[in-house]
Amino acid sequence: MELSFTGVLVEWRGPAPYFFVPVPAQECEDVREVAAMASYGWGVVPVEARIGDVTFTTSLFPKDGGYLLPVKDAVRRPNALAPGDELTVTMTVRLDPGAPG
Repeated sequence: MELSFTGVLVEWRGPAPYFFVPVPAQECEDVREVAAMASYGWGVVPVEARIGDVTFTTSLFPKDGGYLLPVKDAVRRPNALAPGDELTVTMTVRLDPGAPG
């Protein structure tokens, strides 16, 4: 399942800062349809995502009935992304999280 959406990069300040893009409601509904087949625990859903020219693997985090896409430094830095930036994400839910990706 491939999805594309636009979202705003947000920063969560915990013991270390983390950056996420909230997945829009419509795309969250699509993810929920396959989440049981893809999730490997805690409700996280493995995905391959692309922002700009950078493709990476990660897992969506469930949050308040939706999902957050973590955005690693290795993705933020080459794209010069900062909190509040609007960005476009292309994402594929990985139904076989053990497969190379």
